[in-house]
Amino acid sequence: MTIKLLTSENVTAELENQMANLFKQLNPDLQLNPLAKIMEKQDQLSLVYCQEGDQIIGMAAMCSYHVLSGSKGMVEDVVVDENSRGKGLGRKLMEELLQIAEQKGLTEVLLFSGNHRQSAIRLYTKLGFVKSESGLYRLKFAQ
Repeated sequence: MTIKLLTSENVTAELENQMANLFKQLNPDLQLNPLAKIMEKQDQLSLVYCQEGDQIIGMAAMCSYHVLSGSKGMVEDVVVDENSRGKGLGRKLMEELLQIAEQKGLTEVLLFSGNHRQSAIRLYTKLGFVKSESGLYRLKFAQ
């Protein structure tokens, strides 16, 4: 089992297909953006994935951005294949993202998690994340 940082050079149709199928386990209503499109801004997106043999069994992404209050990272789309859960893979993916955040000199890493994702929330808490009381407002645009 190896954890890798996705680069535009290692994007293949097979890898993209496996990630799309894994992404459906996170939310079947969402569709994975084409990897070539999201990898255009490699300096802003860090996508790590776990490969066992030739199978992708987990992935997590972090977008980096700079605002007046600091350099931040937003963790998105953390998912481990249902057959590989409970083995610490989510922790390894998150630790890799946090290491990248430190290397980039980010001042803060943020994430949102649904209240129903109790095992994920336990992991984030163990990693040092603290739930804030601020509300999240969302406005979706039609595609």
